[in-house]
Amino acid sequence: MKQTVAEKVVANHLAHGKMVAGEEIALKIDHTLTQDSTGTLAYLEFEAMGVPKVKTELSLSFVDHNMLQNDFRNADDHRYLQGVAAKYGIVFSRPGNGICHQLYLERFAKPGATLLGSDSHTPTAGGMGMIAIGAGGLDVAAAMAGEPFYLEMPSITGIKLTGKLAPFVSAKDVILQILRQLTVKGGVNKILEYTGSGVKTLSVPERGTITNMGTETGATTSIFPSDESTQAFLRAQGREEQWCELGADEGAKYAETLDVDLGKVEPLIALPHSPDNVKAVSELEGTPVDQVCIGSCTNSSLRDLKIVSALLKGKKVSENTSLTVSAGSRQAMQNLAASGELEVLIASGARILENACGPCIGIGQAPTSEGVSLRTFNRNFKGRSGTQDAKVYLVSPETAVAAALTGKITDPRKLDKIPQISMPEKFVLSDAMFIYPSAKSAVAKVVMGPNIKPLPTFQPLPSKLTGGVLLKTGDNVSTDDILPGGSEIMSLRSNIPEISKYTFIHTDKTFACRALEKGGDFIVGGENYGQGSSREHAALAPKFLGVKAIIAKSFARIHMANLVNFGILPLTFVDKKDYEKIAQGDVLDLDVRELTEHLCVKNLTKGTSVEVNLSLTELEKSIVKAGGKLAAIKAKQK
Repeated sequence: MKQTVAEKVVANHLAHGKMVAGEEIALKIDHTLTQDSTGTLAYLEFEAMGVPKVKTELSLSFVDHNMLQNDFRNADDHRYLQGVAAKYGIVFSRPGNGICHQLYLERFAKPGATLLGSDSHTPTAGGMGMIAIGAGGLDVAAAMAGEPFYLEMPSITGIKLTGKLAPFVSAKDVILQILRQLTVKGGVNKILEYTGSGVKTLSVPERGTITNMGTETGATTSIFPSDESTQAFLRAQGREEQWCELGADEGAKYAETLDVDLGKVEPLIALPHSPDNVKAVSELEGTPVDQVCIGSCTNSSLRDLKIVSALLKGKKVSENTSLTVSAGSRQAMQNLAASGELEVLIASGARILENACGPCIGIGQAPTSEGVSLRTFNRNFKGRSGTQDAKVYLVSPETAVAAALTGKITDPRKLDKIPQISMPEKFVLSDAMFIYPSAKSAVAKVVMGPNIKPLPTFQPLPSKLTGGVLLKTGDNVSTDDILPGGSEIMSLRSNIPEISKYTFIHTDKTFACRALEKGGDFIVGGENYGQGSSREHAALAPKFLGVKAIIAKSFARIHMANLVNFGILPLTFVDKKDYEKIAQGDVLDLDVRELTEHLCVKNLTKGTSVEVNLSLTELEKSIVKAGGKLAAIKAKQK
């Protein structure tokens, strides 16, 4: 049977089920990664499983999110993460080493392998020909314990690339073009597989930009073939022996196809407040810009920073605009320094930030009130920058530089002739910031600071759920809306009782208090509820507050899995018009003795009822009944 690239990798790792779209499958996971924002909780969950060592081929713990150490809390978390890594056989990436996805692509990604990461942008590694999937921390902890990863077999969309990118147009513009066509929910339960003659014109870092931001379509993951470009990248990283060729068979079938002529792509920009609100840069020219931020796991590779340096050479940043640059890895920064390109950035007036996520997750560089900020990042949800009324636009590095130099949104094609950049045949390599597990480190003590609290335990699902509607939301509610980022809140990621107080804080400041008073109850949502990051806190915090079920028009994939993992019923309206029949404050009643596919929700306030779907597998139903995945795993081990 002729297979696509994705099918070949899935077939080699299939632990359960058949490769039929919509069917439940389980994948053997080769590698896992965590970052500190999700990692503390993931490792608390892993420790609770009682497994003496990780059972994966490779597991990595990165510190790249909660870097701001205003007090002891983040520092304590980092110490805990390092101790856990040593004890359980995990590679630890120290603070300042760089962003997990960039580092993983450079030093660990290899064609044909599987990766599960507790960060939604884990699909970045698909640029190396991997099946790389973002998931909640509990799923990653289970994978480290040797459990396969269960998911719905996605359909595979073939995106055929032809032609070659024009000057001043880059990979970021390609994925913005795809987002404009697919929208933020057009990729749900799909794998986006890139094919066609245009693939060979893109380097691995450019492919990584595209697969990284494929997450914003809702896709399970994205993948490129492994070819000569992949081999060249691995050779430059001193890892050529890990290369293997991996391509789709001639005549392989795709569920659907999308054609993109790279030569016709123009500089694009995503307007506030959604990554799919895309227009041509030329349509917005002249808009004053207060801030430009270059970096994030989407656009912080050496390739991106080289073009930024080349465009800034001999020029100064506009006096009314702030420009920040954050490299994705210490390796990228070392290579810039070795070539003299870092000096160009400094001389231009750019502010050089630490090799970390930083502004992308609201850690520093919040824009001015009502400020316009152009960012090479992947998300521009309202308030994510740290300033609620800021207007954040998503752009390529080329468009970002054009704005930084002119102080306004400018089509980068109006700059001077595009400079030629060359990538090194051999990167300056340094793995000094990685700590590898050893027999000596395995006896290291795991220290839990006072902000690290034990995991809450939850009771099995009762036979009947009765309560009021605590909150009714609109469409595309993100995990940032449910539980925001930023330095104040993210420092509480290992303290569920405290972080739960911030649930829906920017939507309804009374939510947490009301939820605790009432013992939980229900939430009603619109389309694509829970889009965005993999943060399982957006499910765990509502569960801690007592939320029993969420009824929505549709759910984002990772968030729905997280709801199941923590024992919250994810229900969808059979008829989406019934969304209008339930109001905030209505008292609902739901019999869940039998978790059948169709359930009836009684509205005791209005004397009406609505039909809802419970689209869960038998395994997922058993997890919900047990009170969550951790309880189910513990019961299995008895």
